[in-house]
Amino acid sequence: MALLKVKFNQKKRVKLAQGLWLMNWFSVFAGILVFSMGLFLKIELRKRSEVMDNSESHFVPNSLILVGILACASNGFAGKICYDSLDPAKFAKWKPLLKPYLALCFVFNILIFFVALICFLMRGSLDSTLAQGLKNGMKFYRDTDTPGRCFMKKTIDMLQIEFKCCGNNGYKDWFEIQWISNRYLDFSSKEVKDRIKSNVDGRYLVDGVPFSCCNPSSPRPCIQYQVTNNSAHYSYDYQTEELNLWRRGCREALLNYYSGMMSSMGAVILLVWLFEMSVMVGLRLLHTSLESISNPEDPECESEGWVLENNLKDTFKSALENLKKLGKFNQVEAGAEGAEGEEGGKTPAITTVS
Repeated sequence: MALLKVKFNQKKRVKLAQGLWLMNWFSVFAGILVFSMGLFLKIELRKRSEVMDNSESHFVPNSLILVGILACASNGFAGKICYDSLDPAKFAKWKPLLKPYLALCFVFNILIFFVALICFLMRGSLDSTLAQGLKNGMKFYRDTDTPGRCFMKKTIDMLQIEFKCCGNNGYKDWFEIQWISNRYLDFSSKEVKDRIKSNVDGRYLVDGVPFSCCNPSSPRPCIQYQVTNNSAHYSYDYQTEELNLWRRGCREALLNYYSGMMSSMGAVILLVWLFEMSVMVGLRLLHTSLESISNPEDPECESEGWVLENNLKDTFKSALENLKKLGKFNQVEAGAEGAEGEEGGKTPAITTVS
C-alpha cells in the first residue's frame, strides 16, 4: 500500500505545481539567508581568531555557506521543473531527471539536519578552543615589541572592554602570568629584583590586572594593582567587597556570545529543513501524479500521487535487497577479474619426445 496516497484532478495538479513553484522561490531566499548567516558568523569568528586555538570553529560557518549555496541552486532548479510541469510537453524532458533529483534532495535534507545539529553541539569544541586560545593570548600580552605579537595587547584589551570580562576564567588569571613588558621594569629597583628572584621561572608577577579589566560603572576608582593587599587601600577588603573589576572570565563571555548565536542559527536551519522537507514531499506527489496519468492525451483525467510506492517497512526491505544485490554483483565482478588474471598468468606446458 502506497504511503500518503492522494487523488488529483487537473485543477489540483495545477495548484500543487503553482504552490511548489512559489515555495521553491521562498526556499531560494531562505538559502540566501543561510548563506548570509554563515558569512556573518565567519566574519565574527575571524575578528577574534587570535584568541582561538584552532580553525575547527570555522566548520559551522563553512557548512552554512555551503548549505546556502546548494539551497539556492537546488530550489531554483526545482522551481523551473514545477513551472514546466504545467505544460505536458515541457515536463516530458524533466521526467528522466526527477528520480535522481529527488534522491539528491533527500541527501541534501540530511545534510541540512546535520548542520542544524552541529550548530547546537559545537559548544564543547568551542569551549576548549577559546580556553587554550585565550591562555596563549594572555601570555603574549606583554610582547608589544615582538613582530607578529605586537597587536595582542590591543586585541585582549578591546575584548575585555567589549565583553565586560577579565582574564580567561577570571581576574586572578592575570596573577599567574607576567603581563607587564620588561621595557617598563626598572631592574635596578630592589622590589623588582626581589619579585623576579622569588619566582622559579624568573617572571615579574604581581597581584594586578590590565586597565581593561576595570568596571567604569563602579563608584570607586579602579583598584587594578595590589588587588589582594587590603592594607594598600583605604577601607578595602578584597574578599568581601564587591571589586570594581569585571568578575566574569572572557572564555565564558565569548562562549555565551557564540553559543547563543549558533543556537539561534540552528533554530533557523531547522525551520529551513522543515520547509525543504515539505517541498520535497510536494515535488514527489507532483511527480507521481503526473506519471500515473492513465491517458496522457487527456490532461483533465484524474490520477494518483504518493510519497512512497509501498509502506515504510516494504520500502526499507526493498532498499536492503537492492544493496545486497549490488554487493553480490561487485563480488562476482571481482571474482571474474581474478579468474581472468589467473588464466592470463598460465603458460602452456611443452613436452619433449626423446
